[in-house]
Parts: sequence; C-alpha cells; structure tokens
Amino acid sequence: MPLVNIQILQGRPEEKVKELIQNVTEVVSMTLAAPKENVRVIVTEVPKTHWGIGGIPVSEISGR
Repeated sequence: MPLVNIQILQGRPEEKVKELIQNVTEVVSMTLAAPKENVRVIVTEVPKTHWGIGGIPVSEISGR
C-alpha cells in the first residue's frame, strides 16, 4: 500500500488540495501498478509562520 506524504504552505483553495490528491493518486497508481484504492495521500498544510526559508519565516518574506 503506497503512502505519500506531502507538505505544502497553508492557504491554497480546498479544490486545489483535492486536485493534488487526485493527481498524485493517479501517478502513483500508474507508476507502481497499484490499485487506486490502495494509494494513500496525506497532505499537511503548514502555516507560513512555521515554514522558514534562509532562516526567515515565509510570513515575513514579501510576495509569499
């Protein structure tokens, strides 16, 4: 049973997260010849205050 963990920054529309889950499931299923019912996808949304780039929280970087 394939299990895929994905971490993304919080703030994307629910529909985009749903689309991500569907697309990842499709690719993993095709690549591994695994039934879609056996593919698990976990999406964790991380607040911008808890994600750092170059030592700076994303919430403090303009344009993100």
